[in-house]
Amino acid sequence: MINTRSNGILCHISSLPSPYGIGDLGPQAYNFADILIRAGQKWWQVLPLIPTDNALGNSPYSSFSAFAFNTLFISPEQLLRDGLCVESDIDPPVFFSSGAVDFDRVYSSKAVLVERVFGRYLQKGIPWKAFEDFCLEQAGWLDDFALFVVLKRIFKGDCWVDWPVEFRDRSSSALMDVRVSKALDIKKEKFAQYLFYDQWMKLRAHCSANGLGIIGDIPIYVNYDSVDVWVHSEFFKLDADKRQTFVAGVPPDYFSKEGQRWGNPVYDWDALRSSGFSWWVERIRHNLTVFDSVRVDHFRAFAQCWEIPAHERTAVKGEWCDVPGMELFLVLKEKFQRLPIIAEDLGIITPDVDALKDYFGFPGMRVVMFAFHNEYKESRNLPENYTPESVVYTGTHDNNTVRGWFEEDMTGLEKENFYEYFKFQPSAGSIHWVMIRMAMGSVANICIIPLQDLLGLSSSARMNRPSTVKGNWSWRFEQGALSAETLMRLHQLTLISGR
Repeated sequence: MINTRSNGILCHISSLPSPYGIGDLGPQAYNFADILIRAGQKWWQVLPLIPTDNALGNSPYSSFSAFAFNTLFISPEQLLRDGLCVESDIDPPVFFSSGAVDFDRVYSSKAVLVERVFGRYLQKGIPWKAFEDFCLEQAGWLDDFALFVVLKRIFKGDCWVDWPVEFRDRSSSALMDVRVSKALDIKKEKFAQYLFYDQWMKLRAHCSANGLGIIGDIPIYVNYDSVDVWVHSEFFKLDADKRQTFVAGVPPDYFSKEGQRWGNPVYDWDALRSSGFSWWVERIRHNLTVFDSVRVDHFRAFAQCWEIPAHERTAVKGEWCDVPGMELFLVLKEKFQRLPIIAEDLGIITPDVDALKDYFGFPGMRVVMFAFHNEYKESRNLPENYTPESVVYTGTHDNNTVRGWFEEDMTGLEKENFYEYFKFQPSAGSIHWVMIRMAMGSVANICIIPLQDLLGLSSSARMNRPSTVKGNWSWRFEQGALSAETLMRLHQLTLISGR
């Protein structure tokens, strides 16, 4: 399916309408899926579904687990429909507007909801087979994740490296003591993960039965203060006290004279190779059970990664280090019959990255909003220069909307190149359709339109502003925003473009 000419929409779960403050896996998710299906779409792309944290700006790309799920997306309405709670368990939704996500209130309300539903589970006094089966099937990551969350609470949110040494170094006896004394708290964390998983897999089954695939998203790096690094510290470049020796980022460029110091721990690829890349094998296996295809963020780092000494405050003194990406993907190719990966290859891409991507037939990303820089006729983002093995977008979650770009960010040179290319000057109200037609008419096998661009929204609807920590990831669309006229036009363009 990933090599079939098709079309889809990018909309994160949090952006769906819901009376409970954040988009969730309830009726509106099914309604949105059905809207896409009726409009002839074959893909629904979402951002990472891993847990978010207020302290990390609620970014789905910055999480304390690469395997766990975001329980904010548990639907109260779906719990009610499934008989897992009663109406009195659900707080009245009156304090939630239909606008931006109010993360503070959502974290609190969903925690209370899970507590109540878990209490009902305990009151039954008998094992619930579906939950017990989930715990057994997912034990490889779930046991450590639940324990990690409980320990974070015990140690008042401190980074795991600052825990008492017996917990930092995972003493078997110390961990067993907590598993026994906090067994109920640990079970509750597993239960919350089950509730998400059960609702997600039912939604995915509904989509699959109607020909709608789901594209997930994998951040290449993990957070230092994460269960992944705590449990698998040998796979990261740490010192004897498990402090970071190098961190990830990108070098200085035209846009940033100091580069970008992301701060994520970098992988110890020699140790990963010695293990048969076991951690990556399980990570890919896990994602392929919950998605039909996955976009891998910062694919460039599978060829070379920019390693910065941890004590450096900027990315200037980092260096490029080789990464055995070819060996990794050969192992993954042996393990899985299908490897439906989309490579995020935006920015400055070197021939080794293209060679790695092309060897395995991974489609790369193209963004029409990026097509009009400098010598635009040579741009890899101009449709004339695509190959079919591409996924084209009008924009991404990190960029302004098409309308916002046109109204606020477009440089003089971009305007000059744009008007030379199109031979006319569109209005702000029609620019999104110009760019959508441009993307859908290209030779790229897959075309994905961010929902904000389909709706022709301004910069107020953008999802993220990189290098800022507040006010991101909170955009939501209102019920009824997708008019019959818009959907009919989308459907017609999908048919005309052979998608």
